[in-house]
Amino acid sequence: AASDVYKRQYPNLAGQNEQYLVSSLKAYKNKQRNGGQAAIMQGQAAGLSDEDIANLAAYYASLPADGGE
Repeated sequence: AASDVYKRQYPNLAGQNEQYLVSSLKAYKNKQRNGGQAAIMQGQAAGLSDEDIANLAAYYASLPADGGE
């Protein structure tokens, strides 16, 4: 199914470690993370404040990794 391709191509953010998400978003924002889809993520993270990053990380970390299934 198409959703299976999507799952293999992009990591699931739900249930990820909060500090990992914070450090990853900050690395994208500061253009310290490259390769793959980094240019897209750098653009998305560029306008985020530290508070935005903390809030996004907390939100995604709070979601069930299995999507609630």
